[in-house]
This record gives sequence, structure tokens and C-alpha cells, in this order.
Amino acid sequence: MAKIIIDRLSFQLGMINCFVEMVSCGVKKLAISPPLTPEDYKKIKNASDDIVKGFGIKSYLDTSLIITDLQSEEFTQGKWSILYYEEDSILETYLTLKEKKTLLEKAGQYDRKARKEISREFGRLLSYPEEKIEEKITKTDPSTPFMLEF
Repeated sequence: MAKIIIDRLSFQLGMINCFVEMVSCGVKKLAISPPLTPEDYKKIKNASDDIVKGFGIKSYLDTSLIITDLQSEEFTQGKWSILYYEEDSILETYLTLKEKKTLLEKAGQYDRKARKEISREFGRLLSYPEEKIEEKITKTDPSTPFMLEF
């Protein structure tokens, strides 16, 4: 693979700009920034806020993104994610889903079936097609989305 010379923060902001535009145009109900170290978040926060303002949508910092069968736990472990959305109801739905998962875990009821349903609901919030959701959650192990390494 060819080595690309680009700085990580510019790359992350480019991804954020793209995701924010997709939310603004109605392609996605919810989009998520690339997983960010707390240090990187502090460096890009103002630029992310400017992008959000420019497109007229909203954002929310989640310091512990919900873990589902859509991605590996390692992908976001110790990192922060910015959620991008237009309607407050989308953020409320996400936070309710996250709380539902926590309550199921505390009750000892977060079994394979519950995990798959939480994963499906999260995939729908991200506006993934049903067939892609099923493809992702039927894998033996959740995958880590491809990201260029810097």
C-alpha cells in the first residue's frame, strides 16, 4: 500500500465535513466522527463546531460510544466520538438505545439476541441498509472499519 503523506487531523476533519454534509442533505439520520483521542478532539473541536454551524445541524460529544456488533470494541476503546444529527429526536433515540443496552447488561439479559437487536437499531439510526446491517451483525466477530493509519 502506498504511503500517503497527510496529517491525521486534516484527514479527520475531511471525514467530519463529509459526514456532516450527509446528515445535512438527509442521506444519514446520524453520523459519527472517526474515533478521536481526547487530545485530537480538543484540537479539532472548534473546526468541527464551525462545520456543524455551516451546515446547520447539531453535534454531541460521546466519550463512550455504544459498542455493538457493527464494529469491534477496539475501534473506539479509549476514544471519543462526535455524533452529528439534525433532529433532537435522533440524539434522544441514540441515548435511549445506549441506556437500554446498559440496563440489559445490568440485568444479565444482554444475550446474543438482545445484542443483535441493539445492533440493528443502531444500524438503522446510522441509516445503513437492512442487508448491510444483517451482513455486519452475522459475522462471527465484529469488524474494525478500514481507516488509513498515520
